[in-house]
Amino acid sequence: MHRVLISALFILTTVLIGLIYLNRDLPNQAMPATLHCLNEQDGEFLGESIRFGQIYGIGLSYANHINETASRFQLDASPPVFKKSSASLISSQSSVIIPDEVTLLHALQPLEPGIERLLNDEDIVLQSLVDHEVELALIVLEDFTAQAMQSETFIPKLGFTVGNDLSARSIAALGEGKENRFDYWGVSKSFDGFLPLSKPIWRPVNESHNSIPCVELKTWVNGELRQSDNTKNLIYTPRQMIQFILDRYQLTSMKRGDVILTGTPGGVILTVPRWKARLAQMLSLNRFTKLSAVQDTANQFLQEGDSVTVSAEWLGEITVTLNK
Repeated sequence: MHRVLISALFILTTVLIGLIYLNRDLPNQAMPATLHCLNEQDGEFLGESIRFGQIYGIGLSYANHINETASRFQLDASPPVFKKSSASLISSQSSVIIPDEVTLLHALQPLEPGIERLLNDEDIVLQSLVDHEVELALIVLEDFTAQAMQSETFIPKLGFTVGNDLSARSIAALGEGKENRFDYWGVSKSFDGFLPLSKPIWRPVNESHNSIPCVELKTWVNGELRQSDNTKNLIYTPRQMIQFILDRYQLTSMKRGDVILTGTPGGVILTVPRWKARLAQMLSLNRFTKLSAVQDTANQFLQEGDSVTVSAEWLGEITVTLNK
């Protein structure tokens, strides 16, 4: 009996130590950037329309979202940067079609020829797993060059609004472990209507370094509050985000009408406990196993008939309904 008790205590201690190890904090903690907060009276809404250009996304830019997705964070590394198709943009209350398997596979084909065969071999029927992401959107209001950004005195003219960076998480999951992982993120966010963007655009009267509207970002699904955080908790400045984009795509300039999605705070549907992510890494689980695990929770993601509203106080709000 004494030996059984000692063995049980040993096993329990080992499990506890293992859980503590798997749940340990990241070596680097993400902290809010130094930002200059703007209020509504510091600017005005544009009376003119903007013709939108390229759409760029910055990922993992809030500490609570990094934690809820068990993502890595490195102080001196660029965050995820990706492009989003202009076909995704809508600027009015509308319906968004949940992509079916045929649509998902068609979008994946240019990025990974033969993916349909690989999924068939794994006996996986691809589901969309649509998730919401409220984000502050930066709108470039004048052309400027990468060279201009090298001057500390240069301040790019930016407008601001709020958008919903809808994502098909299944496609993002298929990018796990791939060198071009963030290209999968871009594809997952590029379906028709996957960027509801509020209008008109608000701009500050006087530009200053690293100024943003400090507003509460919120998401409601069928009237239930899902996301709520303030933009002052962004861990990158607008200037840093622009530089990340210029470096990632080796651009010589940004153009008037380009859109920069600044990332979403915590509260999305897809969450991963850090211990589970570390255990999956230790066990070398492949992307198809991870995808299957996420698809087992498909009923938690946005469904046909769901109404999703994102808002950013006086910057505006926009609502869409999910359909098939």
